[in-house]
Amino acid sequence: MDNSPIVIGDEEIFEAHMGGKISVDLKAPLDSQRALSIAYTPGVAQVSRAIAADHTLAARYTWAHRLVAVVSDGTSVLGLGDLGPSASLPVMEGKAALFKTFAGLDSIPIVLDTKDPDEIVETLVRLRPSFGAVNLEDISAPRCFEIERRVIEALDCPVMHDDQHGTAIVALAALMGAAKVLGRDISSLRVVVSGAGAAGVACANILMSVGISEIIVLDSQGVLHPERTDMNDVKTELAQRTNPGGRTGGLAEALVGADVFLGASGGVVPEELIASMNPGGVVFALSNPDPEIHPELAAKYAAVVATGRSDFPNQINNVLAFPGVFRGALDAGAERITEEMKLAAAEAIYSVVADDLAPERVVPSPLDPRVEPAVAAAVAAAAGSSS
Repeated sequence: MDNSPIVIGDEEIFEAHMGGKISVDLKAPLDSQRALSIAYTPGVAQVSRAIAADHTLAARYTWAHRLVAVVSDGTSVLGLGDLGPSASLPVMEGKAALFKTFAGLDSIPIVLDTKDPDEIVETLVRLRPSFGAVNLEDISAPRCFEIERRVIEALDCPVMHDDQHGTAIVALAALMGAAKVLGRDISSLRVVVSGAGAAGVACANILMSVGISEIIVLDSQGVLHPERTDMNDVKTELAQRTNPGGRTGGLAEALVGADVFLGASGGVVPEELIASMNPGGVVFALSNPDPEIHPELAAKYAAVVATGRSDFPNQINNVLAFPGVFRGALDAGAERITEEMKLAAAEAIYSVVADDLAPERVVPSPLDPRVEPAVAAAVAAAAGSSS
């Protein structure tokens, strides 16, 4: 594999975004008076009357039940921070393009000019007849946890904050592959998660759900532990369930003797700290565009190295998860995306490469055409078994 960075000029990038990246196409042409009369007045009135008499017919005669709303307030755009709703729209358009390309799902980017959780929830409640699922995106922590919880409670359709759960699903799939390559029981691994934001918290939670008990989580002030008084409610609760050895301090203290480093913080990890881990371990340096440690340096000490970048092996990319997760949930008619469905998605991603694992291949390529159908089928099956 060519590991040299992909060089793209500014002119090419801006040209590709000219006028936006998505559009709405018709399913049938409006090229005659007859076609116009069927698609709009007077023909459409018959459909409207039918739906008014039986609201369930909206699922048959509109696109709403298969439409994903990609929603952001622009407060945590990529690794760039609070850029506001207008600057977040190119990212939401890109997400919509990925839904269509990888799952065949239509989606609409919606950016909201408010940071108030009450207003965000109320807006989505009012818009509910227009869509069939909600992908929350680029909302800052800890607000993202409350907003996701409240939107899930308020709506009768699949809702997922991808920055949390998409990352966690793919990270788990990659760690399953890495554990198999290393001949380790995944539950025996000692894991350090650097970052207690959306992705870090979700990764810690999903790893605990598969039996990993030795997990230490850090934020910018150091290891989360119950004696700290400077943490928000999410971190305080997480501190009660992690760090069973009661370690304190920073990354230097946490990484000594660790088997896995999972970076979700955007910080920099010195080489000597990776060297203090157990030999032959795992490094997932997921910060983009600059990993917490360069993969070549990490590979001097770790047996398996993954990043979020496409120009190195083992790209942990959310596109492996979210298209199939939403497709499977919608195929099953699910009203919730459950923990069982997320675990099924991770197992499905892992299954794609399970027979062809190698240190540089513990997770499929985001372009592997087998991934989305496998994830969608597994998620739909999990939805059916839990209903």
